[in-house]
Amino acid sequence: MQLTRTARSHVEADRPLAQRIGGRLRAERLQRGLTQAQLAEGRYTKAYVSALENGHIKPSMAALNFLAGRLGIPATTLMGEDVSRWSRLEADLMLASGDWQRAADAYGDLLSTGTASPAIKAHFLKGRAEALCRLERGGEAVRLATEAVELFTAAGNVQDAARAAYWQSNGFYLLENSLEARRILTGLLEQLKDGLALEPDFKVRVLIALAAIESRDIHGDVALSYLEEARGISAEFDDRRRATFDFTLALSYQELGDFEGALTLGLQAAALFKASDAQLEAASVENSLAMVYLKRGSLDLAREQAAVARREFERLGSERWLAHVADTEAQIALRAGDRDGAAALASEALQLAEASGNQKAFADAALTLARARRQQGDRAGAIEILQQAAERARQQDRRIQLESLLGEWADIVAEEGDHARAYELSREALAVSRTRSAS
Repeated sequence: MQLTRTARSHVEADRPLAQRIGGRLRAERLQRGLTQAQLAEGRYTKAYVSALENGHIKPSMAALNFLAGRLGIPATTLMGEDVSRWSRLEADLMLASGDWQRAADAYGDLLSTGTASPAIKAHFLKGRAEALCRLERGGEAVRLATEAVELFTAAGNVQDAARAAYWQSNGFYLLENSLEARRILTGLLEQLKDGLALEPDFKVRVLIALAAIESRDIHGDVALSYLEEARGISAEFDDRRRATFDFTLALSYQELGDFEGALTLGLQAAALFKASDAQLEAASVENSLAMVYLKRGSLDLAREQAAVARREFERLGSERWLAHVADTEAQIALRAGDRDGAAALASEALQLAEASGNQKAFADAALTLARARRQQGDRAGAIEILQQAAERARQQDRRIQLESLLGEWADIVAEEGDHARAYELSREALAVSRTRSAS
């Protein structure tokens, strides 16, 4: 009941804005002699435009840009004098649409004004924390989410405090602090068992997050028990939520070495995302499927899936995801014995990762490029790449990636006969591994 009241209050709060935008939309349309059907043609329906003009619903940024373009005016004309209010709405829409960097920037701008009430500030903090988690910037996310939890708790808003705590745990997970991430998530599970009312998929997300921690810490049986509990809850989800769940579950099975289960769920997720017109998500699944096929040794299928993902990411203009798919293609080429092709693709992945600020893709691509250089006989070049990537991983406290980079580096210097240096690097890798296990 509380959630219903909250949802209704948000709708009522946004109605004046929706009505003002709707009125401007109608005036601009009539001025150009267009019918509602003509304005909507090609993407929306007459009924949708009617609902917008009557202020029954808010337009998304995508809808606003499309309709404004059809009318030959900038979107700001429809927003009118509500720019400051729209900035908050725009940040929420960018976050929901997966434009995480712009969402993080928008929430940052809103926070920088210093004029928001504590309740509104908490929402901005939570939104920016989520965006930063999506961008794998765990340290900043933890700080913001922690403040959001405190503000929500002080206001008695236990639902949003729980949502913020989820992103707080995600930040700790990115920092490879399993102890804190697990503590927060198990606390959320207890709250849910005690009757905390939240959206149905929240518990599923908590369970999957716990499974990810246990999988990373090599507690496979515990991870699978969380995943099976989550699977039982997810049966009633709509297509998009089901796709998200299946994709996350597929990634978890892949980590646990169950490639057949990962393929089955990944293919289901791709089909559901496509049916939901979620093209970016569908392409990300295609890239993950390529990696599963690669691990199974099915190189032709891996190439096919990676090519599909690349075409879609290029169409969508996503440098962040192109960095991942270029690295996938580099790994496929390396497995096939194409060392030069692998080096070229890994170099492309590095450039894309640098341009988009994708730190995970940068470390992965550096490792792939070093392996390609090693197979080309350029050990000095491989060591230089690993040295630079390892230093960046140390600075960012990315211990999982650092461990892999150090291991590869140790192998190469051992091949060169520098066993003392290889021992040093192996000891550092072991220390990193122990630190991860203790956290």
